[in-house]
Amino acid sequence: MDTPIDISRVTIETERLRLRAWQETDVDDLFEYASVPGVGEMAGWRHHENKAVSQSILQSFIDEKTVFAVVLKSTQKVIGSLGLHPSWANSNETYKDLKTKEIGYVLSKDYWGRGLMPEAVAAVIAFCFERYALDALTCGHFTSNPQSKRVIEKCGFTFVKRSTFFAKQLQKELEDMKYILFSTQQRSRS
Repeated sequence: MDTPIDISRVTIETERLRLRAWQETDVDDLFEYASVPGVGEMAGWRHHENKAVSQSILQSFIDEKTVFAVVLKSTQKVIGSLGLHPSWANSNETYKDLKTKEIGYVLSKDYWGRGLMPEAVAAVIAFCFERYALDALTCGHFTSNPQSKRVIEKCGFTFVKRSTFFAKQLQKELEDMKYILFSTQQRSRS
């Protein structure tokens, strides 16, 4: 079952990152990484063609209150996003009674391969399990995105199934892999 989470007043600190709510002044940083071809496409959306698209997405992040801005502490620059969304597990007979959220993330191509996203995801996992007592978190990646697969596996998620996902913005069906991570309390009940 979906659990509402409002991140608008939350800040999570890691060694190198600060995860916080988006601000209107973040539009330039968002456009800088979201306009790079291939970045958004790895997550199922088209790269931003202009700053107006970034402004619209930024406003939805602010309004929805479910997506963190991932800020590199050393530069104070927003280099990605990490969202908490309704999970695929909500409609799965095996998991439908669990309190869950789906983690989704995007990172600027300039920062790939530095271990930053596993650092951010691990912090959000702890936040969700400790503060909201979620039973499980889910995550997924397109089969064409091995970088995301590595993040998911580093963070301890377990593979559940392959499926297909229709990416509306890309107007195509993509094969994806779905994963789950149970809280310590949930694992001890099993």
